[in-house]
Amino acid sequence: MAFAYTGWMCGAILLTLTTIMLIHGITLLIMCMVESARRQQQGYCNFSDTMVFAFNEGPKWCKYLAKATGYLVDGVLSLSHYGICVVYLVFVAVNMKQLLEHYVQAMDLRIYIAIVGLCSIPFFLVRHLKYLVPFNMVANIAMYLGFFLIFYYLFQDLPPLSDRPMFNEPSKYPLFFGIVLFSVSSVGVMLAVESEMSHPEQYIGWFGVLNLSAVVVVISYLFFSIMAYWRYGPHVHGSVTLDLPTDEVISQLSKAFISLALFLSFPLSGYVTIDIVFNHYMNHGNRLRNPHFVEYIVRVFFVVLSTVNAVAFPNLGPLVAFVGALTISLLNLVFPACIDLCLNYHEPYTYGKLRWKLVKNILLIIIGVVILGYCCTLSVLDMIEEYGGSGRKTSSLEKLPLGVLTDIDMTSN
Repeated sequence: MAFAYTGWMCGAILLTLTTIMLIHGITLLIMCMVESARRQQQGYCNFSDTMVFAFNEGPKWCKYLAKATGYLVDGVLSLSHYGICVVYLVFVAVNMKQLLEHYVQAMDLRIYIAIVGLCSIPFFLVRHLKYLVPFNMVANIAMYLGFFLIFYYLFQDLPPLSDRPMFNEPSKYPLFFGIVLFSVSSVGVMLAVESEMSHPEQYIGWFGVLNLSAVVVVISYLFFSIMAYWRYGPHVHGSVTLDLPTDEVISQLSKAFISLALFLSFPLSGYVTIDIVFNHYMNHGNRLRNPHFVEYIVRVFFVVLSTVNAVAFPNLGPLVAFVGALTISLLNLVFPACIDLCLNYHEPYTYGKLRWKLVKNILLIIIGVVILGYCCTLSVLDMIEEYGGSGRKTSSLEKLPLGVLTDIDMTSN
């Protein structure tokens, strides 16, 4: 769908450049976290603590905002992954509804959402990240099996490539960026993986886990997006599974595999929000007497809340675009650049020759703010049309900017 907004050639170029920019933002953030830990002489410094420390190291006026920025980071991270979890519930429920309605009596989508939410509770009770790895390895296999089955349809009845423009009018480009931001990056999962690695020094670098995962994701998205846009053209849905036949075994298997992949990656997406809410606030300083029991209650409550949210608002397209544009532009671009600016503000630290770090970070902030403002404005207008009752109601996934590879590939690598 993103490529339908830009054209296939422009989409390929912008996807590659955007991913490089996002991965640079994550790399910059991790380097700042390491530097903050070094200056404080501690083993590890998380995202919010790094933000607080950096603002205390920056200009005088930043020190007044330091404590608030820590809460801001935690809030944005939690909102981002909470939104992803709600989307995954809706996606799995929609595809399950399409599959089962050929064999059982039709039911309301909300019933399927409730069933998926309840079935995910046992998986969500897994507390440690390393125990989620096997589930996500299975999810990775299921995801690519679903992809290969979809290719059976993507290579059939292809029109001439000349029928698909290489470049479209720029007015739709912000919608492209909103989808790509949501699809490519998963900041919280990336940081969680890095913090749990036995050899975190292998995470960044030219051939580190982060870059290799990004290469896998970009190649997959490029091939899949170009082929899907070539096959279905400007009317392709937000999830290409909705363009497939509903009465053929191959298409049913592809939907089943992809739905299984998202269902198994649901606990990983929620891991970040639970870690922030429980470890950063509820059990900060090991204040709880029975922390494990309380954490299980929090986890069950999180699943129930996500399910209720999905049941109440199953048409999530505009809302998710808003959350994606709001959170990823801040987490990947604006916040890392601000941290780096503050950490290098006072001597003996510098911005490099010709102050290239200063210029680069300001550009990242400008790009992040432009994407934030423009994409959020368009998303709000879409939400007014969607929920205001004046416009055409879209299906729950027709405009859904769903990206699924990042969470899965990061953990598998």
